[in-house]
Amino acid sequence: MKPVFADPLTQRLADFVIGIGIDVTAGELPDDTFLPGVDIRSGGLVIDEKHLAHPGDILHEAGHIAVSEPQSRKAERFEATDGEELATLAWSWAALTHLELDPAVVFHPGGYKGEAEWLLETFASGGAMGVPLLQYYGLTLEPRQAAERGVAPFPNMLRWLR
Repeated sequence: MKPVFADPLTQRLADFVIGIGIDVTAGELPDDTFLPGVDIRSGGLVIDEKHLAHPGDILHEAGHIAVSEPQSRKAERFEATDGEELATLAWSWAALTHLELDPAVVFHPGGYKGEAEWLLETFASGGAMGVPLLQYYGLTLEPRQAAERGVAPFPNMLRWLR
């Protein structure tokens, strides 16, 4: 059964995540999750709307699932590699671009260990941090390869799940 959330943005993000093939459930979470109100559990997201500090965190956490190796997605406790963290940042940029959201929804002030503004500037100016990994995973293409194949480059995604 599809979860229903009171906040329209939370609902829109949850619907997008479900639409690309990642399970989303509504539920209560403890206070010690890495990001308030959202957690990765067995390859899906659990969203605790009353504790969700920033709805954009839904996209970031979904990005972790999306860029991880398929066999590691269902692990009881999720651990991202440094490379997957970079790929998740680029994936999040692609998702918010696809959804036509203000980038600050995901890269919100105070997030990303104080580096949100720098990340916003990097991606907005065409920075490609994490894009080579997304390309390696078969999710997107950098401009030269995209032109050779006749498709739009990053932030356009060829597919959303690795």
